[in-house]
Amino acid sequence: MVSAKLKYKKYLYWFWGIFSFPFVFVILLFVLISFNVFGPMPSFKQLENPENDLASEVWSEDGKLLGKFYIINRTWTDIDEISPYVIDALISTEDIRFYKHSGIDIRGLGRVVYKNFLQGESSAGGGSTITQQLAKNLFPRDTTTYKFGLVKMANLGITKFREWVTAVKLEKSYTKNELITMYLNVFDFLNQAVGINSAASIYFNSSPDSLNLEESAMLVGMLKNSAYYNPLRRYEETLHRRNVVLSQMVKYGYLEKEIFDSVKTLPIELDYKKQSHNLGLATYFREYLRVAMNKSKPERRYFFTKQQYEEAKYQWENDPLYGWCSKNNKPDGSEYNLYRDGLKIYTTINSTIQEYAENAIKEHLGQDLQKTFMASVENYRNPPFSDDLDRKEIANLMEITTHRTERYRKLRNAGVSEDSINASFNKPVAMRVFSWDGEIDTVLTPLDSIRYYKYFVRSGLMSMDPHTGYVKAYVGGPDFRYFKYDAVTNQKRQIGSTIKPFLYTLAMQDGYSPCDQVPNVPQTFIVNDSVWRPASTGPRDFWGKMVSLKFGLAHSENYISAWLIKKFNPQSVRDLMQKMGIRSFIDPVPSIFLGTSEVSLYEMVGAYSTYANKGVHIKPIFVIRIKDKEGNLISTFKPSFMEAISEVDAYLMLNLLEGVIKDGTGRRLRWKYELMNEIGGKTGTTQNQSDGWFMGVTPKLVTGVWSGWPDRSVHFKRLALGSGANMALPVFGLYMQQIYNDSLNVTAEDIFEPPPVFNIELDCDQYKKANPQNNYDPLDEEIY
Repeated sequence: MVSAKLKYKKYLYWFWGIFSFPFVFVILLFVLISFNVFGPMPSFKQLENPENDLASEVWSEDGKLLGKFYIINRTWTDIDEISPYVIDALISTEDIRFYKHSGIDIRGLGRVVYKNFLQGESSAGGGSTITQQLAKNLFPRDTTTYKFGLVKMANLGITKFREWVTAVKLEKSYTKNELITMYLNVFDFLNQAVGINSAASIYFNSSPDSLNLEESAMLVGMLKNSAYYNPLRRYEETLHRRNVVLSQMVKYGYLEKEIFDSVKTLPIELDYKKQSHNLGLATYFREYLRVAMNKSKPERRYFFTKQQYEEAKYQWENDPLYGWCSKNNKPDGSEYNLYRDGLKIYTTINSTIQEYAENAIKEHLGQDLQKTFMASVENYRNPPFSDDLDRKEIANLMEITTHRTERYRKLRNAGVSEDSINASFNKPVAMRVFSWDGEIDTVLTPLDSIRYYKYFVRSGLMSMDPHTGYVKAYVGGPDFRYFKYDAVTNQKRQIGSTIKPFLYTLAMQDGYSPCDQVPNVPQTFIVNDSVWRPASTGPRDFWGKMVSLKFGLAHSENYISAWLIKKFNPQSVRDLMQKMGIRSFIDPVPSIFLGTSEVSLYEMVGAYSTYANKGVHIKPIFVIRIKDKEGNLISTFKPSFMEAISEVDAYLMLNLLEGVIKDGTGRRLRWKYELMNEIGGKTGTTQNQSDGWFMGVTPKLVTGVWSGWPDRSVHFKRLALGSGANMALPVFGLYMQQIYNDSLNVTAEDIFEPPPVFNIELDCDQYKKANPQNNYDPLDEEIY
């Protein structure tokens, strides 16, 4: 009897031991995991503030998203900014008991075990709650590959328990809505779409709050496996998965059966918009922002010339945007990271005006100028290079360009010999190249592709409000994917006759008026013990006569400019240009009025804006304010002002610039583009037609356009084709036509307002009658 009782107790102990072992084991495992026995668990700080890289966004002044800077393309979106369809689909499909459990759904887990393992139903799901899936996404699993299956299973089991513990902790730290928000913001939908915001934008060109029922169901369906259920890879499987999500919504009362029956047959209608720094609107501008904001404090050793260093140093000291990330710290003392910190950068760019500017460059270059150039070089000996160069000079130019390519640098850094590198540049390879009719897949040697791209005309445009300093449009080139060099801020080119208004400004300051007459005769200079006599660039019929200053600027007559430079000296021109915002080096020599100095388009637009802003120079600015990821305002930007010339002199210069459009080298704006309103302007053409410029001034917009080629040896032969009036002015004409045809706050009715007190006669016929000029004897000219 005693033996039977002992035996019974033994069995009883074994029964309870076996029965309780799993529970004890689970509890023990939870305790060990909580004490980091199997590796560190997320800390309380990490749970409260999980590290999620957020893309910084660039916004236009009119509320359009221009682009992003990111390592992970994620934009945080609150739950009230997400379509209710998404939330309902998520709950129905992923975790119907989400609002009833505390991170681990024991009932749901039991259901999965029963159906999957006992009944063999594979459709029962995996049992992971939304919170567990969030834990896995926030704190990724160990990716170590284990050789033995048992070890692998044990590691997977421990990992699963770790996620359960993390899920419970997350439930204690956040509300249910916060957990859903986090989950939808961290999930990777692939194709650079991390989070619901990017997914809505990339797959449907929409916003999270605008997603309809079918779109929401498709995105929620991707949560199971975004690589497999991806409409760009497996359309039919994704469509089926979408309908499964919709059926789950019907099952749990989130969707009427009638609506389900009507939408389940609908196809997936994607509006896929690939996001890339190379694509979209204002690509050159966005790249300028990226580089400028990430600048470090300049050090002399990193610059080729002292002038370059001084200009960078000036920017660092006077431009708050330049090096912004280095100059500003987060509350924890660390520098801001443009790619991770979710900044909101609100710019001065107007998306509509920017689009018109890009369209104008594409239309003029793609439909007119490029075709004209291709036809003009058919008879060149070594196109696209001019016949001024011999074969050796061309070979040197090609070699210099080759050494600047990424291909060459990579091979050189890898230790490849020069001969092998040269051989690789002469070996045909498959490539995709740019053309104005669309990208072309072809086979070329890398050396031939370099020559191919040298044919293409480049162009840049910058347009700003002269009264606020806000830059409204910024186009650095024809296509950022293929032509990275920025013609607005990075490039400095000879400015040709666009320098002449500065010289005429000195005359206005000295008491001259646009209608005052001066001698249109050759001028002689002694330069380095040699005689120099600039050639005329105006109409022959007016040589040796008295002409008005308005005539001189309208026809860009070198005789008048030479006469003025004698009167006011080159240093005065240089000083004035600096007062009007030009920091580039200007050589104060007699030939300064030919425009051989190299200046950026950015500087030129800022300087010309002085005329439209009543003599006050305002520095162009690109950004209005910056907010952090929480929406806190952390930086504001305001333009700097400096009176450069008087309001009267500025108005007189506007009259002179209008004369260029009415009667001079800018007449094409009237007869071809039918711009009959108040517009001032100045064309510019450099030696050998290497650069074509046009500066356009209207009451509310000042715009600069440059067109040309990176190599000055590539150019038109004929001045008529290579002048600023033919290469650059048409871009301005097409640009302003679009603006005036829109309902923007820039109209053809805008006028230049005269100063409050102004009594100078600007009608030159009336002025001439009232102020007869003495006869002029050219022999009276002095040698300068």
